[in-house]
Amino acid sequence: MKKFIKRYFTPIAICSVALIMMVSSCAKDKYFIDGGPAKAQFNGSVLQYLQSNSKFDTIAQIVKLAGMEDVFTNEEITFFAPTDEVIRRTIGIVNGSVDETKNGLNQRLFAARKDTIKTLADVPSAIWKKYLMRYLFKGKFVLKDYPQLDFFLKPLYPGGFYLGYNEDLANIGVVYNSANNVAYTGYRQLSISYIPDPSSPDRFIAAAVASSDIQPKNGVVHSLAISLRSNINQVITSNGANAFGFNDDFSREVILSK
Repeated sequence: MKKFIKRYFTPIAICSVALIMMVSSCAKDKYFIDGGPAKAQFNGSVLQYLQSNSKFDTIAQIVKLAGMEDVFTNEEITFFAPTDEVIRRTIGIVNGSVDETKNGLNQRLFAARKDTIKTLADVPSAIWKKYLMRYLFKGKFVLKDYPQLDFFLKPLYPGGFYLGYNEDLANIGVVYNSANNVAYTGYRQLSISYIPDPSSPDRFIAAAVASSDIQPKNGVVHSLAISLRSNINQVITSNGANAFGFNDDFSREVILSK
């Protein structure tokens, strides 16, 4: 937990510098934001993969706090993994001036005169579990297993609808990007969208995958990108996807639990 406190509750100036460095590095990186190079095969469980990657060590702690170690170690799963940056943006800092954290969970708790989040364990285990499962699916599915998705031609290429580990509905599809102004001839890019209301399946909260098809022994990990704009290439992204749980539900539930 000391690592979490150090990472998320550093002085504002350091947060600002880190944000500038992150944004500037995006222009140089051939991978999507927060993607980074990833080996296709990993000789260990999904949990061990998360623990071995510095982008996911906080997510690995959340798996344990949620009581889901056995699932991430032994069951066959597909995990659309949010990076630790998603947790930082969601929880935020008190009296922060950085745009993506000033309305974070801790600022809202402070304004409501409630105890702020100092360690991950300050969030009830059941809440971590509920929202972690929005990213989790039973079975192993790599990019080629998903249907085509075109955000501009959904009637023709709607992607596919899938029930998550906790029966939440998601749309998952592969966007065929254009190349040299020729549609569908570019590289293929995986997208996942949380659907808050199954009766309105066209209301997506969409995220782009930064690195796909990482394959530990018991599953598949697709690393999600942080989107600083409304699209990543031809994937239309939602700002809500930068928050843990894809929207404000997680933060509201934590506030109510205090």
